Amino acid sequence: MNKQLAKIYKPNIVKFALNIWPPFWGSGIRIAHISPDFRVVKTILKLRWWNKNANRTQYGGSIFSLTDPVYSLMLMGILGERYYVWDKEASINFIKPGQSDLYADFEISQGQLDDIYRQTQLGEKCFPEFIIHVKDKQGNVVSEIQRTLYVRKKPQFRDDDEALKAEC
Repeated sequence: MNKQLAKIYKPNIVKFALNIWPPFWGSGIRIAHISPDFRVVKTILKLRWWNKNANRTQYGGSIFSLTDPVYSLMLMGILGERYYVWDKEASINFIKPGQSDLYADFEISQGQLDDIYRQTQLGEKCFPEFIIHVKDKQGNVVSEIQRTLYVRKKPQFRDDDEALKAEC
């Protein structure tokens, strides 16, 4: 994230921008909630005629898209302009058909943040993994998505003194 973006990167602005973003809007995805500290996000995938598959259930690509940039954007909001944050890898396990609106909740714990800060302190790469359970209206899990991110402190923000001490 660059400095200009960091100045306006606020939960309400991110929520608004994502809700009008064509890939989300066109898929029927809506951000329902972003906490003030970016640690919790709640999303909804509406079941619409245009995102049904041949079996008249939620299209798998839309289910996958429901989780696509969320953890990256959360970490960008938490870590700010000092870090690179990218989606690196993802996989999906379809458990049962999505026959209603679907819901996904995302949360980043203090322990996960502590691990990221510790692993990236000297400029090392970190690959945090997150599991998302997408649920239907009844709370049944319809899919499980595993996402791996790439996080690294930008060179200009790395503590060179700490890096030198670690080499000794």
